[in-house]
Amino acid sequence: MTVIGIDVSKRKFDVALLEGDKVRRKVFGYDEDSAQAVSTWLSGRRIALADCHVCMEATSTYYERLADGLRALGATVSVVNPLQITRFGESLMVRQKTDGSDALVIARYCRDQGPPAWQPPAPEVRALQSLVARLESLIGMRTQELNRQHEAHAMAQESITRMLALLDAEIQRVEQLITDHIDHHPGLRTQQQKLCSIPGVGPRLSTYFLAWLPFERMAGARQAAAFVGVTPRHHESGSSVHGKARIAKIGHRRLRRMLFMPALSAMRCNEAIRQLVRRLEAAGKPRMVIVGAVMRKLVHLMFGVLQSGQHYDPNRALARS
Repeated sequence: MTVIGIDVSKRKFDVALLEGDKVRRKVFGYDEDSAQAVSTWLSGRRIALADCHVCMEATSTYYERLADGLRALGATVSVVNPLQITRFGESLMVRQKTDGSDALVIARYCRDQGPPAWQPPAPEVRALQSLVARLESLIGMRTQELNRQHEAHAMAQESITRMLALLDAEIQRVEQLITDHIDHHPGLRTQQQKLCSIPGVGPRLSTYFLAWLPFERMAGARQAAAFVGVTPRHHESGSSVHGKARIAKIGHRRLRRMLFMPALSAMRCNEAIRQLVRRLEAAGKPRMVIVGAVMRKLVHLMFGVLQSGQHYDPNRALARS
């Protein structure tokens, strides 16, 4: 199978085609016909897109339209974490950092690692992702304005106050759009109800997990915890290095960040988690290690209710804790 690496940016993308020991490069403008342009270029080289394994990074949302188009034309498409490409490039001791060199590293990663084929999220999930991302942006802008409010001159205060009012109204509107979107899709609504049956999990956290956790493509709860980035990372070497275990933080930053406050809440209101906390405290574990374990436990519980299709059963959770 022919291997192609693509480095995607907002207005263009660089392609690296591996043909044995040779590398063919091409730069395309990014528009609605980009996938067809790639197919036409390959046809000129007597290569069918259906015989290609195309790999690209999950860069913002830029990759989505191109990945969709290439997949629709028959290519096998893989979308990988940019950190994987960075680490792979370091292992090759790549010294250049250009779009063209990045595309070549991606192509070599695809050839050597054989990443799995990308499965696009369902349309209703993709719409939910867009709404959640927009809500995040608005909340970020509101935080910036609140920070400016403490430092701004009195003459600027009126403008900041008006902007805060507009942002508050828009945040409320987008939150309502998210609620309505979930309510209008029975599958999402049912899944959210099951997630919210877990003490400590509320509408906000459940919405994020519905948007970003592809649980149906995961083999188990451990894989889900690794996807989020809440698995422990041990630091030991020989007989002299015994570092503290920490959360790996190699995973989905959005989901990991959203877990922190619900984990603190679950430590108070979820009996299965309270038992876990007591056991870890008795073992002398530090506070943040315990919080990390609770975050991981919440992921396991959420994955469990989604996989089983059942509401949270506290007795079953206690039996397993």
